[in-house]
Amino acid sequence: MPPRMKNPMLEALSLLLEKLLLISNLKLFSSGTSGEDKARNSFCEISSFLRGDVLEVPRTHLTHYGIYLGDNRVAHMMPDILLALTNDKGRTQKVVSNKRLILGVIVRVASIRVDTVEDFAYGADILVNHLDKSVKKKALLNEEVAQRAEKLLGLTTYSLLWNNCEHFVTYCRFGTSFSPQADKFCENVKIIIRDQRSVLASAVLGLASIVCLGLASYTTLPAIFIPFFLWLAG
Repeated sequence: MPPRMKNPMLEALSLLLEKLLLISNLKLFSSGTSGEDKARNSFCEISSFLRGDVLEVPRTHLTHYGIYLGDNRVAHMMPDILLALTNDKGRTQKVVSNKRLILGVIVRVASIRVDTVEDFAYGADILVNHLDKSVKKKALLNEEVAQRAEKLLGLTTYSLLWNNCEHFVTYCRFGTSFSPQADKFCENVKIIIRDQRSVLASAVLGLASIVCLGLASYTTLPAIFIPFFLWLAG
């Protein structure tokens, strides 16, 4: 799994990018369909799944990934605020609600857990091993993929950019963790910050925050460093 960054400035910039990614994808966490719809969309495909297959669930802006373990079980990484609040497995083993998920993303706590196919899909159609074609990498044998997933079950830190469900699946499937979705988001951010107008806009907003909120460190430091980083990147 990917290491955590040590540089405080890089950590701060990473946190800013993650918050932007979370805000831009809030529709991902909107309510799903009814239980009957979820079962109908998922159960009809289970017979064709093989242990070690990568299951993909397309959402509005992102794709959620998991590893099929057989017997209607899927291992996948799920942020969950309850993991930071309680050790009661009876509560944390329940299906993660949207509010628990969003708060889990914010506090960066998650688990690699096992759920049924219908709970994993949450009413969406499922693609099987579609990631193999899009990344053009040689996949490991299915049994090795499943065993890798099973060894990682349990608590983990979460990051939209550096350790998400796609990192987990690519590590199991290809032996190295990466996330094309996160890479694409970062490329889009680079395009935006190359426009020098974004530096000016950020500086203006920073000055406005200082005027409105005062010269506290939590307002002045972002007001100074964010335009500076944008200027350097541009």
